[in-house]
Amino acid sequence: MKLQPDHLDVQSILGYGPGWIGLANQGVAEKVEHSIVIGSRGEKFDWACSRFEDLTEEHFVRLVESQPELVIFGSGTRLRFPPPAFLRSLMAARIGVETMDTIAACRTYNILAGEGRKVLAALLMAAPEGAVK
Repeated sequence: MKLQPDHLDVQSILGYGPGWIGLANQGVAEKVEHSIVIGSRGEKFDWACSRFEDLTEEHFVRLVESQPELVIFGSGTRLRFPPPAFLRSLMAARIGVETMDTIAACRTYNILAGEGRKVLAALLMAAPEGAVK
């Protein structure tokens, strides 16, 4: 078995809860309460979508520009898969996609980023069900 050291200098997720995540990048902590894309190579941009139902193919096309080897899609408070047509651009670029709820996506992102993988986490931060915004 080959062991590799964790890369602690990558952008990581320090904490999470319904509708928020805590990010750390080079010693700076930040609480995020909106949908966001983060990457192990420092990528970070708002993902203009507050509900799963508002997702479009264009949301996923933008992810190709970062050229990750894997995209982890956090679908909100529960597991929901985007239509395959939305993922067409990622598949054409031979970029892997995994879908899970946002909390599981946070944990998985930290593991893969810590291993030095070129990974993006596209995290949908839907308001908790029943919450008023």
